[in-house]
Amino acid sequence: MYNPFRACAINLIAALLLSSLCALFAAGAARGHEVTPTIADLEVTGGVLTLDIRLNAEAFVAGINLDGLINTNASSGSARYDSLRALPPEEFAPRLRAFAETWAGQIRVTANGPVPLAVEAVRVPEVGDAELPRASHLVLTGRVPAGSDTLTLAWPFGSGGLVLRQQGVEDPFTGYIAGGIQSPPIPLQGGAIQTGWQAFADYVPVGFDHILPKGLDHILFVLGLFFLSTQWRPLLWQVSAFTLAHTVTLALGALGWVSLPGSIVEPLIAASIVYVAVEDIVSGRLSRWRPLVIFGFGLLHGLGFASVLGEFGLPEAQFVPALLGFNIGVEIGQLTVIALAFLTVGLWFARKSWYRARIAVPASAVIAVIGSYWFVERVFL
Repeated sequence: MYNPFRACAINLIAALLLSSLCALFAAGAARGHEVTPTIADLEVTGGVLTLDIRLNAEAFVAGINLDGLINTNASSGSARYDSLRALPPEEFAPRLRAFAETWAGQIRVTANGPVPLAVEAVRVPEVGDAELPRASHLVLTGRVPAGSDTLTLAWPFGSGGLVLRQQGVEDPFTGYIAGGIQSPPIPLQGGAIQTGWQAFADYVPVGFDHILPKGLDHILFVLGLFFLSTQWRPLLWQVSAFTLAHTVTLALGALGWVSLPGSIVEPLIAASIVYVAVEDIVSGRLSRWRPLVIFGFGLLHGLGFASVLGEFGLPEAQFVPALLGFNIGVEIGQLTVIALAFLTVGLWFARKSWYRARIAVPASAVIAVIGSYWFVERVFL
């Protein structure tokens, strides 16, 4: 017997699911606005501290609060940010220098007393693709008081995350510092290298963060695996193949042994999303070849993960623990996506006769459309 209340509930669930996927599309369509980490190389030579900072300078000059921000479009300063990104170096560099003259005072460096920082140099690259952030360099210097053995650096509130890397010493310090947080004491002669466990622990959240909330394309791919079947065995085969594959290329890419340009990898990742979604619609069961195809796509996604590590850099002395931590973080993120999908729809509706027709197929269709748009955008737009 037709039950209007049940039909209304089913339609509401489907609408909520599809609207969530469309929200992922809207956020992913603006990947060029994704917040990237700031990286600073710290070196002390002859009593002079040099801090070479690689940053998305337009976001700083636009006055955007980067703490906890995923995408600059979510900020009220996004319009100014976009206009600054379009400026050529000769126009933007003076603005960056003027900003830095004041902002440098907010970076509190202490070594037997405060170390005032001054702007030594500003380097701004050409605009290139205005849809992508450019990495400018800001070089700050300061005189370290005589007799100093260590220093600390407090990263300003609103500046987002900082990867701080000590240079020019043995066993250098490398660490991640959030906005408003101070580093531990850093020995000027070196020796503050992280232990393997510390490096592992530091890079687990980096890997997780790349899936949730920033890895929109990887989220959709994992959802494509989930919507194939409600049985655990097909999901286990797919996730195992995907994990094994991306682990291999993540390691090879991080070592620099395998490299493909983003102009190739990113469209192919979008194509992989389309494939799994379309097969979900057409087949609805695990074919003999699907795990092999998923393995091939996993190789591509691993190269995408490796590009993220290229932004952060891995500590040379703790390369393996940091790499393992990042990979574990990625796996936790993927399993979290699957768990959320299961708790949202699988647990309640997977055994219903209408689940595939009203939830799995429409959701897969939306995923396929989003992947197709991303593919066209990354190849032609």
